[in-house]
Amino acid sequence: MISILITAIKVIILLGFLIFIHEGGHFIVAKLCKVKVNEFAIGFGPTIWKKQGKETKYALRLIPLGGFVSMEGEEERSEKEGSFSKTSIPKRIAIVLAGGTVNIIFGLVVYFVLVSAMGNYISQKVEIVDSKYGAYTSGILENDEIIKINGKRIRNKADIENILEKSKEENVIVTVKRNNELKDISVKPTAIPNKDTGIYLSGNSDEITTKVIAIEPESPAQKSGLEANDIILKIDGKDAENDPYKIAQYIKESENENCIFTIKRKDEMKEISIKPNVIYTYVLGVQFAKAENNFVNNVYYGFWDTVDFSFSIIDNIKMLFTGKVNANQLMGPVGISGVVAGTKGINDFIYIIALISLSLGVTNLLPFPPLDGGKVVIYIIEAIRRKPIKENTEAIIQTTGFFILIGLSIYVTYNDILRIL
Repeated sequence: MISILITAIKVIILLGFLIFIHEGGHFIVAKLCKVKVNEFAIGFGPTIWKKQGKETKYALRLIPLGGFVSMEGEEERSEKEGSFSKTSIPKRIAIVLAGGTVNIIFGLVVYFVLVSAMGNYISQKVEIVDSKYGAYTSGILENDEIIKINGKRIRNKADIENILEKSKEENVIVTVKRNNELKDISVKPTAIPNKDTGIYLSGNSDEITTKVIAIEPESPAQKSGLEANDIILKIDGKDAENDPYKIAQYIKESENENCIFTIKRKDEMKEISIKPNVIYTYVLGVQFAKAENNFVNNVYYGFWDTVDFSFSIIDNIKMLFTGKVNANQLMGPVGISGVVAGTKGINDFIYIIALISLSLGVTNLLPFPPLDGGKVVIYIIEAIRRKPIKENTEAIIQTTGFFILIGLSIYVTYNDILRIL
């Protein structure tokens, strides 16, 4: 009971704060643009606290799952002074974009501070060269520092991995710094095979299970009939119950073309044959030394780590719209509660705040009504047409989008609950 209460408090603090800074962004920019704000509210439902300011009513409502800034002339066009509908299009766009932008900036700053403080980064200085790989035969030596690959500046280990992934097994030109001199070396990356089934298992550290929480669309697991919420018990007859690491190990070590999964689906035992995809990763065959743990290095690597982090969020959203990520993998407030419940210590909690803030900001700026990005599209159309869209037409667009989002929210919440049960 106490743990549930603590989780609830964490979720309320997390969502409440992120909503507060989001709506605060709208509020501050609206004030700067001389737009009248009638109400600034955090939460939905019955009002539990309110205070009337000189111009704006401030309110706290019972359900901490949203909030709003009610501006004069926003819902219905108004000719009054300070009306949102009468202000210029650039100012309206700035007001609408402010909420998501604040969430993005906050998430990136928090993530940067967190990872910079942790330190322990990997440098680009070669510590070990493995004789079985291309780097050794091409002449890369210990203490070489990798500066560029194919002319592209290398800032961290992730840059190397990304370039090698695109190059596959084609030779790359590695520019190294050796004895204060730059030297170009042609290296053929080595392909390392990995087996992939497209399964995502539960990541709750409080309850290590082999329960399938999601499956990639068109993956071997989906094509073979594996379903979310199946519990994997064995791989090729080897016991793997409650040990996700054994599942990965047994799939990797299997000499059979197909792996036999013994699963529990509800109260029924089943065997499913899955043929994993073979996916290759490409490596030079070197190990890098740790970067010196000092302020300059931590800030440098922390900055580029933050850049990678932000692009990964964008890539995940792209994957959703291109069908590479299934809607079953989306997470709502219930799912977020489960993640928050699994956080250990303040660092984990802060990381989740940064992740959700960035995701919330980017998602809110998508060009889909009634999200802020959808409103911006309407204002851009208005600027091109040089006249506003009819109020009834705009209302229909916003209402349709709203009901689509409500339907998606119900679907996501349903999946969240299934993952918990």
